[in-house]
Amino acid sequence: MKKGSKILSLVFAMLFSLAIFAGCAETTKTMTDREGNEFTLPKKVEKIISTAPSNTEVLVDLGLADKLVAVDKYSADVEGINKDLPKIDFRNPDAETIISLQPDIIIASGHNKVGDNDPFQLVKDAGITVVYIPSSYSIDGIYGDIEFIAQITKADKKSKEIIDNMKKEVESIKAIGDKITNKKKVYFEIGSGSMLSSFGKETFLNEMIEIVGAENIFSNEKSWISPSAEAIISANPDVILTSMPDINGVKAVDDIKSRDGWGSITAIKEGQVYSIDGNSSSRPSQNIIKALKEMAKAIYPNEYK
Repeated sequence: MKKGSKILSLVFAMLFSLAIFAGCAETTKTMTDREGNEFTLPKKVEKIISTAPSNTEVLVDLGLADKLVAVDKYSADVEGINKDLPKIDFRNPDAETIISLQPDIIIASGHNKVGDNDPFQLVKDAGITVVYIPSSYSIDGIYGDIEFIAQITKADKKSKEIIDNMKKEVESIKAIGDKITNKKKVYFEIGSGSMLSSFGKETFLNEMIEIVGAENIFSNEKSWISPSAEAIISANPDVILTSMPDINGVKAVDDIKSRDGWGSITAIKEGQVYSIDGNSSSRPSQNIIKALKEMAKAIYPNEYK
């Protein structure tokens, strides 16, 4: 049987099942996801597919790892999940595989989309609920994402505990950061290669730099950026952070220290180049607190012990 025919068969089978049980099904609820799309939430959510590691991390800490029936391939390293779970392609999810798993809900990310194309349209046509959570650009946004995931999975009590703990950690670090008058200039590199990658304001990473009491050298820029080496050298950061483990087979910290023309930068001259955990600093989940603590200790080791 051709793949398209298999998908259609699965769709019809699922729609037929929904029709049979419609009369005795428990009450559903109409809601709006984090992207603003209206969706119908089933009364019970027992089988979940997560298509972004940040969402997977939230689900695990909400105590819902046992409800996951599949995850995206980037979630493979998330602690607490069954490593044998089927892996869904991040950008091109296979509708046949997903429909055969019969999930109650798919928690997707804005990064799953390319342009206006909805990669889960066939899945939606099969009657499966899909909700989107765009990657949040602020810590408050991350709180909102956690609350939303908890709301649709009925784990509100646990989410309150997670968010309260996050806020406590943030406030503890901010209380120290607010007293720091020597605002060190920081360059945080999140990618290299043909172009360097960093960020400006309106990102949770910029917010984190400010919380610890420092200043992002690109705070006058907006969102994710590709700065030139000349701009970095001219800004002369006091501290350089990197979220990459290595660059072309060389430890990222060593690569940065040995770049041509960078020897005049204060951070290079004084050995202030540090590695920050890549997962916790790039995934908008409760685990950003780990990165926040690492950043605080790297930038101001005497203030944060």
